[in-house]
Amino acid sequence: MSDNKNNCPRGQLLLRTLAMPADTNANGDIFGGWIMSQLDLAGAILAKEISGGRVVTVSVNEITFKAPVSVGDVVCCYGTCSRIGNTSMSVALEVWVKPVKHDGVGERYKVSDAVFNYVAIDESGRPRPIKK
Repeated sequence: MSDNKNNCPRGQLLLRTLAMPADTNANGDIFGGWIMSQLDLAGAILAKEISGGRVVTVSVNEITFKAPVSVGDVVCCYGTCSRIGNTSMSVALEVWVKPVKHDGVGERYKVSDAVFNYVAIDESGRPRPIKK
């Protein structure tokens, strides 16, 4: 995914949360694994809506961390479906941060992007066709 020059997220807002102290790494920044889990939650929300039912994450094509996230930042995940197959789909995701500063809200910026792949499954956990 390329950077947006106009400082605007691509896709729809799928998830919004607050970075908390329990989510930090040894350096005091928000742990990259926590960001990855937020991306997976956001992507699964969109994949479930598109497929009309249950989905599972099967892979991550790429994930890029561009800047650290701080405790107290508002973390926003945006996404678009970039591919739909018979039973699987790819979701392009971006994480944008709205830093909350003492003098008000700072300018938002992109901190991560990724492509997650999901498979639609039936009640038995087997792949099922996506309702198009």
